[in-house]
Amino acid sequence: METQQQALSTEKSSNALKVNPKYNYYLLLSIVFGGFLIFGLSENIKGPAIPIIQNELHLSQSQIGILLALNSLGYLLACSFTSALSNKIGIKWTGVIAFLSMALAGFVIYFSANYASLSASFFLLYIGNGVLEIGLGIMAARIFTKNTGAMMNLSHFFYGLSSTVAPTIAASIMGWNVFGEELGWRGMYLLVLLLSLLPIVPSLLGKIPNETHEVEETTSYHSLIRDPVAWLIVAVLSFGVVSELAIGSWLVQFLVKAYKWNINDASKMLSMFFLFFMLARLFLGSITDKIGFTLSIIIASAFSGICGFAAILAGEKGAILFAISGVGIALIYPTVMALLAKRYPKGTGTAITFTVTLMGIASVIGNLMIGFIIDLVSKMFNGDGGSVNEVVGLQAGYGFIASLALLCSVCSIILYMILKKKNELI
Repeated sequence: METQQQALSTEKSSNALKVNPKYNYYLLLSIVFGGFLIFGLSENIKGPAIPIIQNELHLSQSQIGILLALNSLGYLLACSFTSALSNKIGIKWTGVIAFLSMALAGFVIYFSANYASLSASFFLLYIGNGVLEIGLGIMAARIFTKNTGAMMNLSHFFYGLSSTVAPTIAASIMGWNVFGEELGWRGMYLLVLLLSLLPIVPSLLGKIPNETHEVEETTSYHSLIRDPVAWLIVAVLSFGVVSELAIGSWLVQFLVKAYKWNINDASKMLSMFFLFFMLARLFLGSITDKIGFTLSIIIASAFSGICGFAAILAGEKGAILFAISGVGIALIYPTVMALLAKRYPKGTGTAITFTVTLMGIASVIGNLMIGFIIDLVSKMFNGDGGSVNEVVGLQAGYGFIASLALLCSVCSIILYMILKKKNELI
């Protein structure tokens, strides 16, 4: 009798956890979609702000590169501990911490008075961004077990949606007058990052499925290190994402410095890039499931790199090609996440952490190289630092960004051949 009562009690407890599964699913969707909306805003409001920050704080291109590299370093640090943190406290609370830290970063940025304090505050922001991105990636992998490629691209569509409006919104907010003074870049960052508090509500109400420790967690890292396919996926993601993030960071700077565009017009072109970026994820995501993840990345990254070089060669009249390159670059990250989820179904969190952490190292190196390439090439062509040599330097820097997309395609071709030989194409 006592055993039956215990069984009934256990069953009731189990059923209690499964109340309103559809409602819970919608809560989880709101966390994932809303999280990517916030992530896109926080990541891409810097485009219009960087030229103003540079002028106000009198920074060189190399210092801007170091600033962006520190962002990537914060992101990298987050990658190193997010998996352990999520295992200890759960994905739900990991996400809550990420949202809170991003809101806190808004206040720290607002009170930044110099380059050192600004670098520290951006470092804090990108720790929050890194924790959030990995948390959302693990959560999405657990939720989207069917049509994984399409659903991953749909999730990242919301990143593209907010990224599309982020530059224009940022440029507009910086001009708002509050109490007789312009908000500027500090006030803009504070207002936007306070939006990070909104997804906390569904995070507290929702229940993450299969939130258990993976038995393979320890051994998975060893197997990944020995797996050449895993390293190729790291290379694919690294080249693709560094190219993507670099466009968001440097496009406004390029148009303002090289073509003398004003901030608003340059921000609109960056928004156009993210518009193509967003639409590609919305309408082309399902194609990745049909033609295969690896082949999709080959085509998408090659298209982006070709558009980038064509835009440089065409000059100012070809600036729209910078925006069109977003069609290709948009598919790389979510498609790689889908590839990881399918190839490593029993250790997805570990695979994502391994891959994204190494990608973070590449981001640090990539941002440093872009800034130094611009300054170095400028000095090589004209020692007096005139506007003509700066154009050449910026073109070299942007050429490096485009070449990363092409390298992504080359690595994807190698990955495709290896997987095909093993009969493991996904």
